[in-house]
Amino acid sequence: MKITVGMGSCGIAAGADRICELLKQKSPDSVEITGCNGDCHLEPIVTVDGRVYTNVTESVIDDILGGVGDFTEVADPDPNRIALRNCGRINPEKIDDYIETGGYSDLTLTPEQIIEEVKISGLAGRGGAGFPTWFKWQSCRSASVGNSDFIGGESHQNVQKYVICNADEGDPGAFMDRAILEGDPHSVIEGMKICGKAIGSNSGIIYVRAEYPLAIRRLETAIHAARERRILGDEFDIRIITGAGAFVCGEETALIASLEGKRGTPRLKPPFPAQKGYRNQPSNINNVETFANVPWIIRNGGAKFAAIGTAPSENSKGTKVFALTGKVAKGGLVEVPMGKTIREIIYNYSGGIKDGKSLKAVQLGGPSGGCIPYSLIDTQIDYKALAETGAIMGSGGMVVMDESTCMVDMARYFLDFTVKESCGKCTHCRIGNKRLLEVLERICAGKGKVGDIDLLEELCNGIKTGSLCALGQTAPNPVLTTLKYFKNEYEEHIAGKCTAGTCRALTNYSIDLDKCKKCGLCMKKCPANAIVDLVIDGSKCTKCGVCVGVCRFEALVTL
Repeated sequence: MKITVGMGSCGIAAGADRICELLKQKSPDSVEITGCNGDCHLEPIVTVDGRVYTNVTESVIDDILGGVGDFTEVADPDPNRIALRNCGRINPEKIDDYIETGGYSDLTLTPEQIIEEVKISGLAGRGGAGFPTWFKWQSCRSASVGNSDFIGGESHQNVQKYVICNADEGDPGAFMDRAILEGDPHSVIEGMKICGKAIGSNSGIIYVRAEYPLAIRRLETAIHAARERRILGDEFDIRIITGAGAFVCGEETALIASLEGKRGTPRLKPPFPAQKGYRNQPSNINNVETFANVPWIIRNGGAKFAAIGTAPSENSKGTKVFALTGKVAKGGLVEVPMGKTIREIIYNYSGGIKDGKSLKAVQLGGPSGGCIPYSLIDTQIDYKALAETGAIMGSGGMVVMDESTCMVDMARYFLDFTVKESCGKCTHCRIGNKRLLEVLERICAGKGKVGDIDLLEELCNGIKTGSLCALGQTAPNPVLTTLKYFKNEYEEHIAGKCTAGTCRALTNYSIDLDKCKKCGLCMKKCPANAIVDLVIDGSKCTKCGVCVGVCRFEALVTL
């Protein structure tokens, strides 16, 4: 009997650690762990001899071991899963499991041939910018120490270079990189080693946020195992440095500053890290998903990767991993070919909108991304096409919003995050975004003024133009896109109404007597005793929304 238990963070949060412990007690020699396979909404997931059991509880363990109960057959591997190809299928803490998939195969290609295969693949940086990976690698390989800021004046063959993995995944609702590190750390390690050979580096660094303790532990285990097998060591070695969770350190120059023990603030470019990076030496920085794709590309050929998907842009080849959160029916990870539409991801892969409600918008690209309305959900997953909507691909976070979402409040929420995460180095980001947030907070508090919409647009454009790094330059995107597609909601707020009923100061409640079943629950639960004989006393109502939450018949309506 072979038993596997999904032990990614999502599985553990759902109780998989206890399930795993009980299974080991009953069948001690049969149980293995895996990472998350992407179906986070089905955790805990247990597989027994080809049968998959989902949402497993302690009470059904005996049934599972006895081969009874509801289960599904293990599906064949999805050929479109490349970055996630091993997640949920191998034990991330056993190097032999990775080697059996073809991992750490002998690398006979020359550095030039490696870079050429990556170029043919069309692999672009999966951290958000979509910059051609091969170009960064070539720039770093060609870099030499030729100015006073560098040490000496050696040729590029003798210069100390660094391969840096950006695992500082900080977007709210994003967990793609975490899942790869927890479920298949060796793919990232091998990708970094291949990069090291390509650019002429013997030193790798993984910069991972301290909030990912399980990912760090599995990386440490994987690195130790690779050293024991002499896969890592003299020719190329990797060390881990943990970050303190600063969102701005996802920007490569701020990340480098943090690696050097300095405050994580960005600097002007050029020079780019490929010429002057960590310790003033040429450094190549890619994110987790980018490196995870590299071993597959080298083993299968760049042309095969480039043939995946239908996106028209040259930098939109292969697949992209997305983390779906919010009002989607089935939250989790999906890896789709470039060229798929937002509609296909939400409805075909993730079961549509929760509770049968209507899709209103999708926030794509993290807190610095943009809100794409329902009218544009047939937009393709393509760097250029998404940018034309005002959003960005970002690292792959996709927050789904339904008809009950207030778009003004949503813009305020994301801007509040970026204001708190600003490093404060440049005035436009430090002060401009704060002023922008204050206007949004005033509008949501029912104190909006005529002219506020023009003021928001003016502030957004100034911040985008004057900010030093991508955090400030993209922070206004949620405001600009909601102004573009949901301007009517801003106008309604300024006029004194929040149709979604989210902004308390602008919301009044009433009871629809045609829908009301007179159960009295709203009266019993009202903390202010504001409901008497099914009539809401506006002078007592604190607009807490408890009545709306407890009504099972949707009889509470907002005015």
